[in-house]
Amino acid sequence: MEKTEVSEMTSGPFFRKIVMFAIPVTLTGLLQIVYNTADTAVVGQFAGKTALAAVGSTGSMIGLIVNLFTGLSMGAGVLTARLLGAGDGEGVRRAVHTAMGLSLLSGFAVGAVGVVFSPTLLRWMQAPADTIELSTLYVRIYFLGAPGSMVFNFSAAIIRSTGDTKRPLAYLASSGLVNILLNLFTIIVLRWGVAGVAVATIASQYMTAVLAVRRLVKTDESVRLTVRDVRFHGAELRQILRIGVPAGLQNALFSISNVIIQSNVNSFGSDAMAGISAGSNFDAYVYTATNGYTQAAMTFISQNVGAKKRENIRKLWGLSVLGASAAAAVLQTAGFIMRYQIVRIFSSDPTVAEIGAERMALIMPFFIFCSLMDVTAGAVRGLGRSFQIMLVSLFGACGIRLIWVFFILPVNRTLSFLYISYPLSWGISFIIAAGLFLWLTGPRRIGSVMNEAEKA
Repeated sequence: MEKTEVSEMTSGPFFRKIVMFAIPVTLTGLLQIVYNTADTAVVGQFAGKTALAAVGSTGSMIGLIVNLFTGLSMGAGVLTARLLGAGDGEGVRRAVHTAMGLSLLSGFAVGAVGVVFSPTLLRWMQAPADTIELSTLYVRIYFLGAPGSMVFNFSAAIIRSTGDTKRPLAYLASSGLVNILLNLFTIIVLRWGVAGVAVATIASQYMTAVLAVRRLVKTDESVRLTVRDVRFHGAELRQILRIGVPAGLQNALFSISNVIIQSNVNSFGSDAMAGISAGSNFDAYVYTATNGYTQAAMTFISQNVGAKKRENIRKLWGLSVLGASAAAAVLQTAGFIMRYQIVRIFSSDPTVAEIGAERMALIMPFFIFCSLMDVTAGAVRGLGRSFQIMLVSLFGACGIRLIWVFFILPVNRTLSFLYISYPLSWGISFIIAAGLFLWLTGPRRIGSVMNEAEKA
């Protein structure tokens, strides 16, 4: 196999390697967010606040459906990294071809669910009458791009498992430019409104899928993809599902809680919907800036589990937490200070801007807990313990937010009181997840954890 960063993931010093791994992943995610922000800004400025509310209010619902299946790509990445660390070339080949078959199946399943059930889900979320028609149109077109999105996610996870985080960045950079240009053309020139944003999005999704698959087909490494060999291999499929299904359910749990919160936001009217859409856009920047360290923790730890380097595991988690904390601290401070300028990018309406800025003032100071929670969850998943971290999310994220919305929020039913559920759930989830990780990696447990991962 051609020499890659894989061979360096199991030997220190690690911090520079983690940072160099995380930066392209972070930039990849930030590019995605920039392009999504461009979508939102173009809609808000050229199609009006009703269209902005329609697009913004669909994010939680889209996340609920997509994230359930995206977790499977994490399973593919963790398994491939572990097999690469163990030097099992044949296992890598089977894992890659199984993962690509699963990506196609997942993509068509996500697309079908989104197209068929989006009107029902939007009604459940209490979408206002003045936005539901536009929201349904946007979502149905958006989900036609689900196969492309899933294929890219799985392909990118496999590519990153080899230590190559630069190519997915390059693919998104090129497709994102196409997305922005298509946005401007379809909304300003063709006046397609929210339909134009959706069309531009799915075009860019299929473009990234083609570029990523082309890389896997052309590579000389053991992750090489031969299209005619795509099929399900039982042992590898079970391992991907064992890691990926709980990861997907964990993502879905977060999305369910967000859908419930969005439903409450919707009940405050379209101004609140537009303001929250504007104010929450910066959340994605902070989260994505630290998610690179989550991916690093998961991949490096998976490699070291495969290579039986138990002495590196806690060190890798600590360094990933350090990097994520630094990135979160800088961005959340900037977001708090510049909150009014940020929300006015999306809407010049004074009511909308005030609602968005108020949300940022309450959320930004505590966002670091979201980053710490996410990195620690990635570290536990890298150990192969995806089910346990899912249970943490079930209690820490979904459970606490549900309790807050249904039992505490009615005492003071305001938007600002609703926001408190976010930092509270992040902090509690991080504390529990960190305790789980430290217990699993203790001297009495780490050996059995590694053996169980190998036998799974």
